[in-house]
Amino acid sequence: MKIALAQLKPVKGNIAANIERHEQAIHLAIAHKADAIFFPELSITGYEPELAASLATTQHDPRFDSFQRISDTSALTIGLGVPTRTISGIQISLLIFQAGQPRQTYSKQQLHPDELPYFVAGSAQLIVNSGNGSIAPAICYESLQKDHAQTAHQLGAGIYVASVAKSQTGVAKAMAHYPRIAAQLAMPVLMSNCVGDCDTFVSAGQSAVWTRNGKLAGQLDDVGEGLLLFDTDTEVIAEQRL
Repeated sequence: MKIALAQLKPVKGNIAANIERHEQAIHLAIAHKADAIFFPELSITGYEPELAASLATTQHDPRFDSFQRISDTSALTIGLGVPTRTISGIQISLLIFQAGQPRQTYSKQQLHPDELPYFVAGSAQLIVNSGNGSIAPAICYESLQKDHAQTAHQLGAGIYVASVAKSQTGVAKAMAHYPRIAAQLAMPVLMSNCVGDCDTFVSAGQSAVWTRNGKLAGQLDDVGEGLLLFDTDTEVIAEQRL
């Protein structure tokens, strides 16, 4: 299957503008015959913990109906980042859209200590079956914890996709950790990061893919918006600018 990773520069708190940019990235992915596309952490709002409570919504938000229509007509799996409102509190989530299926929500299970004043943790791993692949989504901090990937692998995941908002320091940690995980579990690891201002830091992009043997297959730069398109069967990767 072919998975697209989107690297975007979200507009702080502007859901309408960010939806439009997501749709542009999605249509580019479809033009390049992607089976799935994943976006960075909290991509619909930007990574802005202090705004999360006012921006939080649910998977049923009608503003997201266009993503379901696109998924239905193109058979594209879409994973995008949204703060979600639950009974227990606000969660950092990925909304998953698949053709002809109910929407699903995966919520970050392991929070960074800095996130605890704003968010509560999710409670279960989601495995997304798309094309001929079984994908485990992970969200930023938890993807740097070895046990998260191991659990996902035990649940049957063959591909690990990290949706992140990382500074240069965080990217450096990812560059050390993800290839080890890929090689140890014989599972490709894909990272979708954003660029530009986030909360109190600058997100450093460099979205990347590591093959099942831990080899870096391809990587975007630290400032531009674009897509990485990875064929999980051939391990061929291509880059497209937005």
